[in-house]
Amino acid sequence: MRSTHHRRATAACAAVVAAGALVLAGLPGSAAAQAEPSSPASSSTSPAETASVGRTSPGVLTAMRRDLGLTSAQAKARLVNEAEAGADAGALRATLGRAFAGAWVSGATSARLTVATTDAADVPAIEARGAESRVVDHSATRLDAAKARLDRAAKKTTTRDVPVWYVDVRSNAVVVRAVHASAAKSLVAAAGVGSSLVRVERTSERPRPLYDLVGGEAYYMGGGRCSIGFPVTKGTQQGFATAGHCGRAGTATSGYNQVAQGTFQASIFPGRDMAWVAVNSQWTATPYVKGQGGQRIGVGGSTQSPVGASICRSGSTTGWHCGTISQHNTSVTYPEGTISGVTRTTVCAEPGDSGGSFISGSQAQGVTSGGSGNCSSGGTTYYQPINPLLQQYGLTLKTTGGGEDPGPGEPEPGGTWAAGQVYAAGDSVTYGGTTYRCLQPHQAQTGWEPPNTPALWQAV
Repeated sequence: MRSTHHRRATAACAAVVAAGALVLAGLPGSAAAQAEPSSPASSSTSPAETASVGRTSPGVLTAMRRDLGLTSAQAKARLVNEAEAGADAGALRATLGRAFAGAWVSGATSARLTVATTDAADVPAIEARGAESRVVDHSATRLDAAKARLDRAAKKTTTRDVPVWYVDVRSNAVVVRAVHASAAKSLVAAAGVGSSLVRVERTSERPRPLYDLVGGEAYYMGGGRCSIGFPVTKGTQQGFATAGHCGRAGTATSGYNQVAQGTFQASIFPGRDMAWVAVNSQWTATPYVKGQGGQRIGVGGSTQSPVGASICRSGSTTGWHCGTISQHNTSVTYPEGTISGVTRTTVCAEPGDSGGSFISGSQAQGVTSGGSGNCSSGGTTYYQPINPLLQQYGLTLKTTGGGEDPGPGEPEPGGTWAAGQVYAAGDSVTYGGTTYRCLQPHQAQTGWEPPNTPALWQAV
């Protein structure tokens, strides 16, 4: 194990040097990013290059240094390591199958990847990829199924005093956070979930939707204000993704300048917290998020970051703040009802930040939903993942890749793979006569064809 970890650390050190050059090359008007150092025999695109780590905005790196206590080199190394870890975890998930029990990164630069399995025979395969192994009792599939039962029970059970529950891969359990332990016991009993799968934690948090929040730019609806999450297109129609609690279908919006802007086309809340707004011809969607001081942060794609990865949020009330991803697949109860499938983070937020952008490096992660606490004493914030939102409404994320991607579902030459389509881990496509399995959730883009992106696709 020590030798494989040493090889990973050596590769990461080399990648840091490359990432430093790539950040400079990724400034506006500069040349395309350079590939990371690799063996002469390999010409495949590295995970860091696939995730556009080299194009990460200096503003994101600055916020990571401030909020995560990192040096500039550590921030760059962390993004490179997280891209590599995501690819390794995706490949191992495919290899381990039903025995896979989750993966997470740790350490200041995310240099340590841990992969859990229910089968001790998988340990050599895990360590062969430079990851640490952990043998546990419950598979990810079993934990997800248990949480799904809690989600169903929540539709018939009052969960005001059980505000949050999620699959925690680190502890190999479904964690139920409750204001009163009796409320947690009632929910678990109603769901019929075995006690060996659940860990109850006491909490005083009372999450709420963060109304009047701005991610990139402010927009208004009636007497309220929310934020643009990520600009998108649907065919030739331009618009933006945002939080569902900000408005219902038919709600009119005006922009930051109070000029008529658009209309909510669809919205889900509670249950999920997703919506999209179509804008009029006076507005143009761009591939950017508004950063601190008005700086523009480029969006390179929507590859999902793993648990433990760094993430930053933009909001008009509190500006740029960073933290880490605590858990995916979380359910949280607001006064209006339960939201499922959101991601829990250590990033702080306050009223005025809702609907805004969560981004890891240059990769869009989701739109701000709600949370508890504040940015003075710290807090917990939840976001609606962007990929399910894009898939729900057939939207295409605006990215800095240049040009317009075909709409979702439009096939590319050579197989069933299609630019603009949202793919989940485990999905299969064909391209050039070869079948590929998706390793990481993302929305496909031109230039990200399966043979060109081994961090996202594995030939089978």
